[in-house]
Amino acid sequence: MVETPLIVLAGPTASGKTALAIRLAQQFNGEIVSCDSVAVYREMEIGTAKPSHEERALVPHHMIDIAWPDESCTAGDYSRQAREALRGITERGRVPIVAGGTGLYLRALIDGLFPAPPQHPGLRDRLRRRAAQRGPAHLHRILQRLDHAAAAAIHANDVPKVIRAIEVSLASTSSEETRTPMTIQWQQGRDALTGYRILRLGLNPPRPLLYERINHRAAAMFDRGLIEETERLVARYGYDCRPLTSLGYAEATAVLRNELTREQAVAQAQQGHRNYAKRQLTWFRREPDMHWLEGTGNDEEIIQQATSLVTTHLHQ
Repeated sequence: MVETPLIVLAGPTASGKTALAIRLAQQFNGEIVSCDSVAVYREMEIGTAKPSHEERALVPHHMIDIAWPDESCTAGDYSRQAREALRGITERGRVPIVAGGTGLYLRALIDGLFPAPPQHPGLRDRLRRRAAQRGPAHLHRILQRLDHAAAAAIHANDVPKVIRAIEVSLASTSSEETRTPMTIQWQQGRDALTGYRILRLGLNPPRPLLYERINHRAAAMFDRGLIEETERLVARYGYDCRPLTSLGYAEATAVLRNELTREQAVAQAQQGHRNYAKRQLTWFRREPDMHWLEGTGNDEEIIQQATSLVTTHLHQ
């Protein structure tokens, strides 16, 4: 069976994935499949760091703006639709390039989903009450004890995902009521992506440079009107809208609730994004056969390295 080349570009937030993906797509007749759990939502522009409309006009992009903020878009939903996008790109004779920083969604796309246990309403209610009483970080610490890898991939403020990961890890998997971390269950009975020969590229800028870029991006989001965008979203979907728990939006929401000043929100968002970048790198370092590029995606030397790797991959 002839396998289709597939390029996967991963890395931490603000590492330049969009810039590099566009350059590669332009050079190799490609189309980009976004792999970002917040960019899937419409009306959320500033806080998601989506490719701009001008950038999206340069090459076709998929898996952006596919759901409304009050709709669910799980890793399974993402995987099904992204695989359809891959098939369409392949049928058009173009090169698919998956680019993004949501490790769980990337794993769902490539490795498939495990047969997850059913929801446990009683446990969920208890965990929600505990989060309300003690804060989201308390639940995240529980998840760290149960499944360190899942905790590294899920932000502490994303209470629904944290609860689901705890729920899955605590679900009985045998008659002896053994507990199996969610990331271990991911390795069992999955429907892996087939028919593709995958080249994995990972961006790993020097940490001081990455943090400088992260701090600048987070501050720029507030300068561009993140608080005002969040206010419009709250007016339409309410404070409990799940995507508003994501980084940037959570801090902007706290400003609207008079829980943080704007300056405090910017600093907290910067710290949150730096912490998230660490977790992303931890996750992606577990990916097999990753070719690490030690710089940002808009660095010409890095672009040349990536171009060389892609050229070799396409001609194998």
